[in-house]
Amino acid sequence: MDAHQEMPGAPGGTRKTLGAATLAAVIVGIAISQVALVGVLQGVGVAGQQPLWMIGIAFACAYLLAISYALTFSELSLMMPSSGGLSTYTEVAIGNFPALLATFSGYVVVNVFGVPAELLLFDSVVREIGGIQLPPKVIALTLLAVLAVLNIRGTDVFAALQNSTAVLKVGLILVSGLAIFWVAPLDAPAVAAGQGAAQAAHSADFGVVVGLFFWCFVGAEFVCPMIGEVRNPRQVIPRSMLLGITALAVLFGLYSLGARALVPQDVLMSSAFPHLDYAKAVFGHVGAVVLLLTAITATIGLVNAVLAGISRLLEGMALNGQAFGFLAWRHARYDSPWAAIAAISVAFAIPILLMGGAPETIMNLVIAASTSWLVAYIVAHVNLIVLRRRYPQAKRPFRSPFFPLPQIVGIVGMVYVIASSPQEVMVIAGYVLGLVGVASALWTHFVMKRGLFTPEPLAASGESEA
Repeated sequence: MDAHQEMPGAPGGTRKTLGAATLAAVIVGIAISQVALVGVLQGVGVAGQQPLWMIGIAFACAYLLAISYALTFSELSLMMPSSGGLSTYTEVAIGNFPALLATFSGYVVVNVFGVPAELLLFDSVVREIGGIQLPPKVIALTLLAVLAVLNIRGTDVFAALQNSTAVLKVGLILVSGLAIFWVAPLDAPAVAAGQGAAQAAHSADFGVVVGLFFWCFVGAEFVCPMIGEVRNPRQVIPRSMLLGITALAVLFGLYSLGARALVPQDVLMSSAFPHLDYAKAVFGHVGAVVLLLTAITATIGLVNAVLAGISRLLEGMALNGQAFGFLAWRHARYDSPWAAIAAISVAFAIPILLMGGAPETIMNLVIAASTSWLVAYIVAHVNLIVLRRRYPQAKRPFRSPFFPLPQIVGIVGMVYVIASSPQEVMVIAGYVLGLVGVASALWTHFVMKRGLFTPEPLAASGESEA
C-alpha cells in the first residue's frame, strides 16, 4: 500500500492488534522504492566534492524535518482520531480551500510526479538488464495501462508483492551499505577525478541535496489513519513514526556511505539508474538480477497500490462534493471506480510522455514530488499552531514536545528546501500547484459555497478538556 493513500479510521470496535514495531515496519516498507534509492544516490552525487561531514549535515537536516512532521501528525491524529486525514485537520484549522489544496498536493499531485519517476526508472532498468529492444517509455506506459485495466476489473493480486519484497529491499540496502567493509573502495585519485567531473558539470544548492534526501523519509504519517487498530495509540503512534523514520535514517545513511565509497561521483550523476551501478559494484552480475526482480515487484506493487488508493480517494471526494461528480462513477460489472482510475492513469501518463528518462529529468521529478509533499507538511504544521491557539482546552492525548519549536523549524526548513529547488522544478511544481490552488479556490467558493478560510467546527469528541 502506498504512503500517499488515505485510509479511514477504523471503528471503535475494531480489534486492536498493531504495535509500534509493526507500524514502523510498514513505514520502512512504504518508503523504500526505486525513486528513494535513486534520490539518495543523486543527493550524494550532486553534493560533488563537499566533505563527508557536509553531506552528513544535509542528511541530518532532512531527518530533523521528518521528525518535525512526525510530531505534528502524532498530535493531530490523536486529537481527532476518527477523522483520519490531513483534509479534516485543515478544514477545522484554516478552512476548506487550504484543505483541498493540501489534500491534492500531498496525495494526488505528489504521485503525478513520483509515479512517473518510478515508472521511468522501471523502464530503464528492465531495458538495460533484460536487454529488451524497445523504444524508451513503451514498457512504462504498457505497465501503467495493464495495471489500470486490472484495477478497473477489481484485480488486486499485485499489491501483495510490495509487502512480500520489503525484506528483500531492506536487505539489499543494508548489505550494500555494509559492503564498504569487504568490497575494496575506489582509489582516491579515481574518486577525486569523478568528483571533479561531477562538480564541474553540476553545482547544487544545499537545499537541493536536503530535498533529495528528504524523499527517503516521506509518508510516515500513513500510519495515523490506522489508529483504530492500534494498541495504546497514545504511545504507539508517535513511537512508531519516530522509530520508522530513524530506521530509514540508518538504512539510507549506510547506503549513502557505501555509494560514496564504491561508486564514482560522475556515475552517480550521469547514470539513469545509479542504484543498478551500485548493486553491480557490490554483487556483480548477481546484483543486477536481484535489483531487476526487486524493481519489477516493487514498482508493480507501488503503482497498483497508488492507482487503487488515489482513485478511491478521488471517488470519496466526489461523493462529498469536493471533486467532479464523474469521478464517483463505478463500473457496472466490476463495481470499481473506473472513471477515477482512468483519470489518474492519464495524469500519470502525461509526464512520462512529455519528459524523458534522463537522470536530470528523473531527479527533477523527484524534487517536484518532494516539493508537493513539503507543501502538505507545511500546512500540517500551520494546522497544529492554529489549533493550539483556537482550542487550548481540547483533549490532546499526545502533545508535541517543545511546541512550537519543531513546527517553526519544520516550516522554515521546508520553505528553504522548496525555495532552493532548481528553476525548472519550481516552474513545473508552480504551474501544477497553481492550477490546483485556483481550482480548489473556485470549487470551495462556487460549488461548496463556503468561505475559503472559514474553518469547520471541531467535533464534540475533540472539545473535551485534557
